[in-house]
Amino acid sequence: MTIQFNAKTRVLQGTSASRRLRRAGTVPAIIYGSGSAVQIEVDHNEIFHALRNEAFHASVLTVLLDGAAQSVILRDTQWHPYKQQVMHLDFQRVDATHKIHVKVPLHFVNADIAPGVKLEGGMVTHVMAEIDLECLPANLPEFIQVDLKDLASGHSIHVSDLVLPEGVKALVHGENPVVATILAIRGGSDAAEETSAA
Repeated sequence: MTIQFNAKTRVLQGTSASRRLRRAGTVPAIIYGSGSAVQIEVDHNEIFHALRNEAFHASVLTVLLDGAAQSVILRDTQWHPYKQQVMHLDFQRVDATHKIHVKVPLHFVNADIAPGVKLEGGMVTHVMAEIDLECLPANLPEFIQVDLKDLASGHSIHVSDLVLPEGVKALVHGENPVVATILAIRGGSDAAEETSAA
C-alpha cells in the first residue's frame, strides 16, 4: 500500500511566518537526510486525517513535493497543547539501499482463546505496544502480529518469539524483553478467605 501526501516548498521561514501558515490552514514541516534539509508546508486537513491512520506512522511515505515524488518516513509530530492542531512535522528521506530504524506497532491476536485466559481466567498484559525494527525500506512491515493463542497463565511472549518478515531485525534494549504476559487472577475463594479473615 502506497501512502502519499502533497507538500510545497516553504519560502518564508521563522516563527511569525509559521504562525501565518497555521492561521491559513497549513502546517510547517521539514524534510531532512541525504545531506540536505528542505523546509516545506502541508495542508493541515490532509495531514491531520493522514495521521489518524496507524500505517502513516510506520510506513515509507511518498511525498509529492511541488509535484516531484520523494520517499520519506515520519520522524516527529508536534501537536498544540490543547487543540486538535498539528504544529510541525519532521520527515526523513529514505534511500532504498540503506537500512532504516523505525518503530512499528504490535497487533495482538487470539487473546480470547489463549489457555491462560479461556481456561485459567488470566488477564493479558501488553508490556510493549510497538517495536523498533531495522530493515531496508522495501521490507518495512506496517505492524508485527503477536499471536497469543498458546500462551498459558503466568507465561510471557518475548521479542525472540516474534515472527518477523525476512530481512527485518528487532532492535532490543536488554537481553530479550517481554512483549506480553498473562497474569493469573486470584480466584473468588481466596478473596472470600481474605474478607472473612479481615
